[in-house]
Amino acid sequence: MSRIHPSALVAAGAELDADVTVGPFSVIGPEVRIGAGSVIGAHVVIDGHTTLGRNNRVFPFASLGADPQDKKYRGEPTRLEIGSGNTFRESVTVNRGTVQDGGVTRIGDDNWIMAYVHIAHDCVVGSHTIFANSTNLGGHVHIGDWVILGGASGVHQFCKIGAHAMTAVGSVVLHDVPPFVMVSGNTASAHGINAEGLRRRGFSPERINAIRRAYKLLYKEGLTLAEARAALSGEAAARIDPDGTAGGDLALLAGFLDQVTRGIVR
Repeated sequence: MSRIHPSALVAAGAELDADVTVGPFSVIGPEVRIGAGSVIGAHVVIDGHTTLGRNNRVFPFASLGADPQDKKYRGEPTRLEIGSGNTFRESVTVNRGTVQDGGVTRIGDDNWIMAYVHIAHDCVVGSHTIFANSTNLGGHVHIGDWVILGGASGVHQFCKIGAHAMTAVGSVVLHDVPPFVMVSGNTASAHGINAEGLRRRGFSPERINAIRRAYKLLYKEGLTLAEARAALSGEAAARIDPDGTAGGDLALLAGFLDQVTRGIVR
């Protein structure tokens, strides 16, 4: 029995694995590739040069791979690349990239994208993230692994949010958010580290305490970004622990500071 509903429109050039399910009234464009085990719900549109990996689930009225919302776009053949195990809830929109950046919007694996989320052109989203309802990413935003964005968060174009960071509901992010940091407010400001999230992911008390000390160095010592990065790099190199994880966490934080382009949240 076919897994494609008779009312769905699947273009001749589309490549769908044999066990992909496509629901009623969905539209799949000619340059779309969808991997095994994926379930496309009713009234979904997947267009453009868009690739989905295995075991993705797309809920009704989502739109993946449409033209970027950028007035400079002139029909160039840009891409959307999505990994495996992702969930896109109702009315999520994800746009392709632009030639002004790398030409691709990229989403990793095992992300949980809730209803009405918008991911704009040229965004890069890691893996294991959670975007709560009505979160919006401007163009060229980079989101690290394990990030949690609270409902109705807004992230300004070109901002970066580091791994394991978290935003509270309604946060407006206008500057880069370092790894492990929790932010809230309009405009968002830092309020400590995401300690509970780290504990749930198996971080040891030693690792969490090292991250907490790094946060104090970054935000409480009056250092410039360059000074904080140098201090954290030195601590990461000098740190000796059984598996090297705490030193790696400090190196991750120092490396992020080296890539900051919009300043960090205050």
